[in-house]
Amino acid sequence: MAVEDKYISYRIYLVAFVVFLMAIAITIKLTNIQWVHGDKYRKLAKDLTVKTFVIHANKGNIYSSDGSLLATSIPNYTIRFDAVVPKEEVFEKNVKPLSDDLARLLGKPSSYFQALLRKARNSKSRYTLIADKLSYTEYAKIKTFPLFEKGANKGGIIVEQKTVRVHPIGQIAERTIGYDKLNEEGIQKQVGIEGAFGKYLNGKDGKILKQKIAKGQWKPIRDVNEVDPQDGYDVISSIDVFIQDIAHHALLKQLQDYKAEHGCVVVMETKTGQIKAISNLGKDAISGNYYETENYAIKESHEPGSTFKLVDMIALLDDQKVDTSKVYDRKGGLITYYGKKVEDSHRGGEQKISLARGFEISSNTVMVQAVYENYRKNPKQFLDRIDRMGMNKPLGLPIQGEGKPIIPHPSDKRWSALALPWMAFGYGVAVTPLQTLTLYNAVANNGEMVKPQFVSEIKEWNKTIKKYNKEVINPKICSDETIKKLKEVLHNVVKKGTGKTLYSKDFSMAGKTGTAQANYGKNGGNEKHYISSFVGYFPAEKPKYSCIVVVHKPDASKNNYYGADVAGPVFKRIAQKIFTDAPSTNEIRNLEKKIAIQENNYKEHDPKAREVKNTIPNLKGMSGMDAVAILGNLGIKVKVKGIGKVKNQSVPAGGPINKNTTIVLELS
Repeated sequence: MAVEDKYISYRIYLVAFVVFLMAIAITIKLTNIQWVHGDKYRKLAKDLTVKTFVIHANKGNIYSSDGSLLATSIPNYTIRFDAVVPKEEVFEKNVKPLSDDLARLLGKPSSYFQALLRKARNSKSRYTLIADKLSYTEYAKIKTFPLFEKGANKGGIIVEQKTVRVHPIGQIAERTIGYDKLNEEGIQKQVGIEGAFGKYLNGKDGKILKQKIAKGQWKPIRDVNEVDPQDGYDVISSIDVFIQDIAHHALLKQLQDYKAEHGCVVVMETKTGQIKAISNLGKDAISGNYYETENYAIKESHEPGSTFKLVDMIALLDDQKVDTSKVYDRKGGLITYYGKKVEDSHRGGEQKISLARGFEISSNTVMVQAVYENYRKNPKQFLDRIDRMGMNKPLGLPIQGEGKPIIPHPSDKRWSALALPWMAFGYGVAVTPLQTLTLYNAVANNGEMVKPQFVSEIKEWNKTIKKYNKEVINPKICSDETIKKLKEVLHNVVKKGTGKTLYSKDFSMAGKTGTAQANYGKNGGNEKHYISSFVGYFPAEKPKYSCIVVVHKPDASKNNYYGADVAGPVFKRIAQKIFTDAPSTNEIRNLEKKIAIQENNYKEHDPKAREVKNTIPNLKGMSGMDAVAILGNLGIKVKVKGIGKVKNQSVPAGGPINKNTTIVLELS
């Protein structure tokens, strides 16, 4: 018995010793983890459960020249519920009143929300969706509801914010306003003003810490951000919404009437080069509707046809080769160069005519003879003239995707004996509509060629960050004498030339028609179609605006594809709508006449503006533009959602003015 007890004692000592050794090993291991690898494992645990998320900054707004919103960032909020957080008695006390308030705000029965919240509680869901796509005002209300007013750590409310880019005026000028975002392949796409001026618009992103609560589910650790985002600057574009609306609808109507494939229109302010309107519409192959899909005016470089004949006139007159009175024989409207025909669109009529008349009726035979006879021995002189005008290179626009002009030179592989005569009537060369408009605008501007501008200013609220002044490409494209003669023949094109159907004795316009064949060399000419254009300026005597209209592939079944008939009416409608009260009359608007609607609007707005002192005004029912103007004069930042009149304001009327506060206006 004693031996057996002794054996048991040995076994107990042995087990105790082994346990002691294990304890020492565990202690050593824990010490090693704590002091040697502690930082590593603590960081790993934190990385797995706590993560920094980026809060994207609100982009600055894009405004039109008259103060209308073209693009703005609107905050959207998503509300979720962590059902594990609230204590049982707190949840039971507040679930009914919370459901009642949610029902009133979101338009669903209170029973729906009670069932949703209780289901989340029973299943211990930590990420139940309550509502999404909420405005700032709706989010602010939900934060005050029973239970949710206790915050994330006691009430279980989870708030997620993101910004959405919207265009308040819809699809008008959508391609030029543009966007800056990742496409489906993850490639950054920078389009239009949004893409070109992203460094000013984008602002600086903020940061927020979130804790992992389930697979793929994170919630904010605190109610405040680690780093607050900084809003981007505002961009003031040159676009005038009134002119833009006219141009868009005038082009759309003509595209629909002629069932055209696509087209564009640009209106430029003559002196400054500011683009007041630009519309690019292409037809959807399935629906047949027209949308802003491509910026044709900027990117599409194509053969211009007869609008290029202005280059002929500038060269011939300024190089003093001939005068406008020089007489040419049309030879029945058909001449041949190296076995290739040059033909007038209308071969009959007077045959011996002056150079000026040849330009006015857009005679290919006259213009080609004039250029070929005077430059065939030295084509480089003609090309050098084009280069000095700046027609051989892009305009250098900030907007990406500008098409490159194609002007062949004698040293090029593409040069041939036909190059010079073909160039004289706008073939074998390629320019974009905006490049053509820039040349015609230079004539209207007494020879000064200015660069087209889409943006006039960068602002931080009411502080100017950068101003874009007029940029001169060429101070003088030709002599004053040549400009005078060019203006006369361009005016005569409309008075008695190819554009005479557009003429009005009460309203003056000047310009040039163009009708170019496209794809004439493919499949034996079976794919041939037409490009109809009109480019010019108005009023003819003192030009304020220049304009180009280009329509691609008008319906051939109409047997009418000429520039004066297809593109010209768009030009005339824009000109008349800008300067007259009604497009159907030729009466010039009386600028001194008071307009009743404007007078009433002023009477309503002025007292409200004068009432504002040191408190937040009541803006409800006021037009969005008036509300923005009033807050702007008070030095208060504004974010706008929607269009129309003010429905809600995030900061109630009567409160003290704090210039660091941003007021969100909901319009409807």
